[in-house]
Amino acid sequence: MSHFAIEPLADAPGIRTALRELLIETVASGGSVSFMHPLSPDDADAFWQDSLGAAARGERIVLGAFTGNDLIGTVTLLLKLPPNQPHRAEIAKMMTRLAHRHRGVATELMRAAEQLAITHGRTLLVLDTAEEDGAAPLYERLGFQLTGVIPDYALKPHGGLTGTMIYWKRIGAAAAA
Repeated sequence: MSHFAIEPLADAPGIRTALRELLIETVASGGSVSFMHPLSPDDADAFWQDSLGAAARGERIVLGAFTGNDLIGTVTLLLKLPPNQPHRAEIAKMMTRLAHRHRGVATELMRAAEQLAITHGRTLLVLDTAEEDGAAPLYERLGFQLTGVIPDYALKPHGGLTGTMIYWKRIGAAAAA
């Protein structure tokens, strides 16, 4: 049994503050999650306000992992995709507090996101991760298949280019077939 709880997040000042701090820590430590270092608290807060607003509209699910009242990780399941893709969902913004890495937090967040995707009738999950210092080993352990690598896809938070690795996984009924 895990020593942390996983639950969907809603917009609340304490939640947004914890998410903002996690995002800033992730970017400062080199995590390639769409932002450059230094990331301002206002920009981080605006991102989470928008993301949690989309969650309130049912367009995504933002999951949080907690130990007690402390947010130690998050992942987002994107559900609102183009009309020709109602069968798939996308994983985004997987982040774990530095002090809690390699303790199963990301694995449990990913398993919870996959179960929620199945509950929402999705049969395909996709994600991307940085070629350098990304979470490819985690995703491969969880059964994701590498489609390929796009070189020079994005800037790393502290500068320089990195490629992105594109992954997919059949889930639910599609995985059983």
